[in-house]
Amino acid sequence: MLICSLCGSVFQNVGKTPGVCSDCIRNRWEEARGLVEGVHRESRKRFNLPARKPCSDGGRECKICVRRCVMGEGDVGWCGVRKGSKESFSRDGNKRALVSAYFDPLPTNCVADWVCAGGTGSGYPEFAYEPGPEVGYYNLAVFFEACNLNCLFCQNWSFKVAALKGRWKSVEFLASLPDSRTSCVCFFGGDPSPQLPYAIRVVNQMLAARQSRILRICWETNGMASIPFLKYMLEVSKKTGGCIKVDLKAWDRRIHMALCGVDNDHILRNFAYLASRAKERLEPPLVIASTLLVPGYVDAEEVFNIARFIARFDPDIPYSLLAFAPQFEMKDFRPTSARQAGECFEAAREAGLKRVRIANRHLLW
Repeated sequence: MLICSLCGSVFQNVGKTPGVCSDCIRNRWEEARGLVEGVHRESRKRFNLPARKPCSDGGRECKICVRRCVMGEGDVGWCGVRKGSKESFSRDGNKRALVSAYFDPLPTNCVADWVCAGGTGSGYPEFAYEPGPEVGYYNLAVFFEACNLNCLFCQNWSFKVAALKGRWKSVEFLASLPDSRTSCVCFFGGDPSPQLPYAIRVVNQMLAARQSRILRICWETNGMASIPFLKYMLEVSKKTGGCIKVDLKAWDRRIHMALCGVDNDHILRNFAYLASRAKERLEPPLVIASTLLVPGYVDAEEVFNIARFIARFDPDIPYSLLAFAPQFEMKDFRPTSARQAGECFEAAREAGLKRVRIANRHLLW
């Protein structure tokens, strides 16, 4: 139960973090900001991550993602991957990465499984081995143990613990993993965007060694990559039959900042670029969107605005609404209710999207 620190309102099924209700975040942001920034600062401290984006005079600027950290010799980037030294800039997230990987049998529990080649056979025979689900084949799930957001609801927050141990992997290690039953590779996390130079090296080696067979390249991302990298991601997915899955976490800029520690200005611009190119390959869909339905914050109003934004570019872009499971700083919340999911589904359809799905239904109550 949340008792808002500003207005005193009581919200059932909503936990104590970030401590301010959505109405106050939207309408009293200057008062709410200090409270939510304090929550983010404390959530990062235990993982040795900087409380603020480094902006050191005369430091090295990282241009991989839209955060554009500028790091002096003793600084660590917002994502925790790179330090300000010349050696770290040339090596970390480039020639080595904080990453783990595992094989996941197809069809798998993926944001895109209801429309992708591996889950449905869409694009067969050019992009899929079977005209239906690719039973007997595998997805190589590549989990990057770093992120350039700080989501208080992070469903995979344990990567922050793994990152503290510094288990770096070489390009050659990851590039060698796909075998004859691997039909797709999905880069996710955390998020791939802080370590995209490494991911690109891996992809190029994987594809060069497997030119005569299907190997789809997919990305599940928060949309924070810089445009040159985003263009590469789109092109390689389009060529191989993969997709880019972008998690649009909120519409309102202040709600996004409260939940994720960063605004969504660049994310929406990046998604607009991707959506404008979605029709370059219709089957399987090239661009897919998703939103986690966080109780008390990501409601039908948020979903309607996100869906209307997507529909302006292409109403056929698939959109997954993901049920929330209590995690990380929001572990005292209730899961998404069936009522909230239903209202958000109707809002997305009303906004003009034709392909909307409620995923993770088993989590609803």
